[in-house]
Amino acid sequence: MIAVLDYGAGNVGSVMKAIRYLGYPAEAISEPEQLAQSAKLILPGQGHFGAMMKRLRERNALAPLREAIAAGKPFLGICLGLQALFEASEEAPEEAGLGLLAGKVRRFEGVFKVPHVGWSQLEIATSAKTLRGIPAGSFTYFCHSYYAPITPQTSAVTEYGQAFSAVIEEDSLVAVQFHPEKSGEVGLKVLRNFLES
Repeated sequence: MIAVLDYGAGNVGSVMKAIRYLGYPAEAISEPEQLAQSAKLILPGQGHFGAMMKRLRERNALAPLREAIAAGKPFLGICLGLQALFEASEEAPEEAGLGLLAGKVRRFEGVFKVPHVGWSQLEIATSAKTLRGIPAGSFTYFCHSYYAPITPQTSAVTEYGQAFSAVIEEDSLVAVQFHPEKSGEVGLKVLRNFLES
């Protein structure tokens, strides 16, 4: 089973629809014990970092989520699901992230418009399974006010006032800042690559 963790984010339905369009079974789960039953795990995200971490904590999902990822269960974080992997975010300094990646998520500064909404290009930095068959310079759809730093796990970056991690991949952990479910053929290819890996 491909499990989509449902903690109340608005894009769960569209992620499920995209996965099913690709011909894969998917189930929205909300109970931590269901994580162990999944073959692959997707953490969608939309909204506020603090609200997300609070909801995950209230559902006792933080420890099982860390354990599933640490054990090597294939994981895909989407948008806020990428940011949650870091230690903290300026959006909610009082809430800790999952702490699986070093660094802090920061707010865009010195740009004309925040949030960063719309289509932007991927600069592919490394060879990654998630980006197999996707040409450098491909456009994907973003909607975010905060960005993740570039780390050793960054496999693609995007520029919006400053460079930030657009795709992160390390072993079975994958995360994307853009919304693949809203990114047309490129986004579907990213999802397919994860689902087939």
